[in-house]
Amino acid sequence: MKKEYNFYIYIVASKSGTLYLGFTNNLTRRIAQHKEEKIEGFTKKYSCNKLVYHEHYTDVYAALRREKEIKKWNRFKKQKLIEQLNPHWNDLFDELF
Repeated sequence: MKKEYNFYIYIVASKSGTLYLGFTNNLTRRIAQHKEEKIEGFTKKYSCNKLVYHEHYTDVYAALRREKEIKKWNRFKKQKLIEQLNPHWNDLFDELF
């Protein structure tokens, strides 16, 4: 039996609207780390801790390709992507449980 793996790309936002796109194999843990400001760097500096978008993959290479694709997009295109799934920019973290 083949083991299934889980990979996620996600976008977190700050209250002021700053966006950060990331990749992880454990979305719940990673978003909790953002919320607790345990990850040094950009997301801590700009308080990006509200999960506004995510995609699930079982193939790591597909997830990484998608992350690279979206990172090249301008802000407007990223906002449109978020609004397709989450038109009110709600924090989707609670849905993970």
